[in-house]
Amino acid sequence: MKKIILAAAILVSGLAFNKPANAQVSLNINIGSQPDWGPVGYDRAAYYYMPDIDTYYSVPTHEFVYLSGNRWVHANSLPARYRNYDLYNSYKVVVNDRNPWEHASTYRNRYANYKGRRGQAIIRDSRDVKYRNHWNGNTRTRTVKTKTVVRKTNNGNHNGWNNGRGNGHH
Repeated sequence: MKKIILAAAILVSGLAFNKPANAQVSLNINIGSQPDWGPVGYDRAAYYYMPDIDTYYSVPTHEFVYLSGNRWVHANSLPARYRNYDLYNSYKVVVNDRNPWEHASTYRNRYANYKGRRGQAIIRDSRDVKYRNHWNGNTRTRTVKTKTVVRKTNNGNHNGWNNGRGNGHH
């Protein structure tokens, strides 16, 4: 009888200390919110830094952050002084730090050698399946957190790519 009570006590104490392990995985993917002129290869981008014009672009808010006088301005478009700046052919550095303009001198120094660089692969020109939410083919894929939604489109193109014809989402 003592053995049964001892075994029961061990079993109960074992169950009391055996709490299930809870693991939570958080995956932040914002491929769908990145602009067509953004660089390929990043599942997450908080900001793009453009060394040519010392300007940031906030991917989540779709705003440019640039220096005007002594203060940083947040705006939906670039100021007139950058009207000839080509977002598609300029180099962008992905920055995932919070409010990077608050440490502007650090970024200016770190990425000074990127000024004038061209030829960076951009989302618009990518054939990677994860960028099909930018209407590169007959199938539109949109990534939302960790869920992928696929929708067939009927755009009259049967080879799977848009043959360089734009879609109006640039």
